[in-house]
Amino acid sequence: MALCFEGTDLGYGELAQQCERVAAQLWHSWGVRSGDRVAWLGANHPAQLVLLFALARIGAILLPLNFRLAAAEWDALVGDCKPGHLVHDASWAEAAQQLGARNRLAVHPVQALAQEGDGAGAPWSAEGSAPVLLVCTSGTTGRPKAAVHTQANLLANMAIAAGVQEMTPGDSIATMLPLFHVGGLCIQTLPALHAGARVILHPRFSADAGLDCFERQRPTLTLQVPATLKALVEHPRWRQADLSSLRAVWAGSSLLPPALIEAFHARGVPVCNVYGATETGPFSIALPPSSAMSHVGSCGWPAPGIEVRLADPVDAVGELLVRGPNVVSRYWPDQPACDAQGWFHTGDLASLAADGSYTIAGRAKDLIISGGENIHPAEIETLLGQHPAVAECAAFGVPDDEWGEAVAVAIVLKPGESVSEQALQAHLSGQLARYKLPRRWLWLAALPKTALGKVQRQSLVQLARDGQHG
Repeated sequence: MALCFEGTDLGYGELAQQCERVAAQLWHSWGVRSGDRVAWLGANHPAQLVLLFALARIGAILLPLNFRLAAAEWDALVGDCKPGHLVHDASWAEAAQQLGARNRLAVHPVQALAQEGDGAGAPWSAEGSAPVLLVCTSGTTGRPKAAVHTQANLLANMAIAAGVQEMTPGDSIATMLPLFHVGGLCIQTLPALHAGARVILHPRFSADAGLDCFERQRPTLTLQVPATLKALVEHPRWRQADLSSLRAVWAGSSLLPPALIEAFHARGVPVCNVYGATETGPFSIALPPSSAMSHVGSCGWPAPGIEVRLADPVDAVGELLVRGPNVVSRYWPDQPACDAQGWFHTGDLASLAADGSYTIAGRAKDLIISGGENIHPAEIETLLGQHPAVAECAAFGVPDDEWGEAVAVAIVLKPGESVSEQALQAHLSGQLARYKLPRRWLWLAALPKTALGKVQRQSLVQLARDGQHG
């Protein structure tokens, strides 16, 4: 069985037949040719995977749109990538029609992909070097760009990810994260299909549906992120939930709150971190189940076939560079993504342990330099995140006449909780050097984030400048 979606099962044979039928439809009825782009707007759906494989069959390209973006952001991506067609599910029908009208796109409901053709197949136009997937970057450093994944990139990533996670045809993988991003699509979903495993596909994440899945459909693996791990752990059913089918939970985040990891470890389920970026496949560095409990906080070791190094390390911390067969070479249409030697500069700072494992310290651009000392926001955030009243936090630098920069922290409290600045200072005191202690505090209802959930620290700097601090 290849896919299970909302009570309907789809075998590998039927999946292959659907891909062939849709490829023929795209070629003969829609006029899609090699190199053309087709956009998708909707929640997770088997048709999105069928569309990807059908486009690959004829050498064309899928542009999945992040449904969390604003209409103007969709317009910018469509304007850059110029798809000729847009496929949507029922939930996004109105938005898709409006998007198509603004950008002169042919708009099709997902049901249109099930229409039978005249029986003629599509010519095989695929090559390893052919682009097959355009994935929007998060845009934390400026306007989002579309990373160009070739068929060879995706195939390499599938093999690497399936191998490290030891996927077999006997596995069942619960996919709950959105397929518009490489996390939901490429860390487990495509590798599982590459390995012949079963994918239990959810339209979107909900903690209730997730716990139901663990108990009734008995997946062996799943991928989560801090926000979904938190929702599961804080759900009233968490303590009684049957997690016994899970041999591991993989987490797609460079920094994981220790309390969430410990909650799963206490239930006997290892949390395995995987590090990567939209441009790196994303499967680059991974912490396997055998080391998950002994290396909490680490991203693990480079995956087979992946080269990793630190650029210009200072105090054993440097920018993480990645090179490998799953790393994209360009952004759409022709902007280089790597340097002349093929290294992708991640912008993340990391340290290398004696055993060869890597730990992420934070973003290079987020580094706070106060009085000549380097301060990594992650070490402050990790400690504050352990306070029982704190739901979320983010550390960042603000201009300071005496020190150059001073440490500021934005705090989001859990519902019904209250805590003073003095209490949080006391919580940090003795665990951090004095120069790392926050001097400015912002008390917010929510952290400003990108559509992919990354904290927008420059927005926090502006809030601090505007006087919204404690």
